[in-house]
Amino acid sequence: MADSQAGAERKRVLIAEDEALIRLDLAEMLVEEGYDVVGEAGDGETAVRLAEELRPDLVILDIKMPIMDGLAAAERIAGGRIAPVVILTAFSQRDLVERARAAGAMAYLVKPFQKSDLVPAIEIALSRYSEIAVLESEVAGLTDRLETRKSVERAKGELMTKYQMTEPQAFKWIQRTAMDHRMTMREVADRILAEGQEADGAQPANS
Repeated sequence: MADSQAGAERKRVLIAEDEALIRLDLAEMLVEEGYDVVGEAGDGETAVRLAEELRPDLVILDIKMPIMDGLAAAERIAGGRIAPVVILTAFSQRDLVERARAAGAMAYLVKPFQKSDLVPAIEIALSRYSEIAVLESEVAGLTDRLETRKSVERAKGELMTKYQMTEPQAFKWIQRTAMDHRMTMREVADRILAEGQEADGAQPANS
């Protein structure tokens, strides 16, 4: 992973975790995997300030932090379209995952986690964030954006189930089909969903 990151542009990551040892371990893991740790914070308020100043590619936030907790910080960072957020949560805090998603988190990690858990969570967060940016550039109104995201999420699930696509492959197929047919992604998604069980024929091309 480190080699592939070095070959491409290294992603800049901000870490916010009030436990210094966990923060140190996390920073070491990230560096070993080829990411640049551009900032560290021990509380949510500092994390938001650093995110606004540094504009990282990704922010990793622990849920339980002083001054401002990770959920409030995630809401500020995600709401300001600063960067995708990965939330760190203890196993006993699994009930907070839905609240984290509502706050705008793109992915989460349950502590204690391994290095092998870290990269997939980061890649999921980056991928989902870029998908949302594409969708939001297509529609202006907040309600329309939410409905478009829901339709595209359901359509991705349909393609993943029927054609064994990965989530990024399904999104790219919808995006490419929309461009090829001069449709919006919402229209393509709605058509996939409308076809439903009738779409058991040939696998979409270029999947």
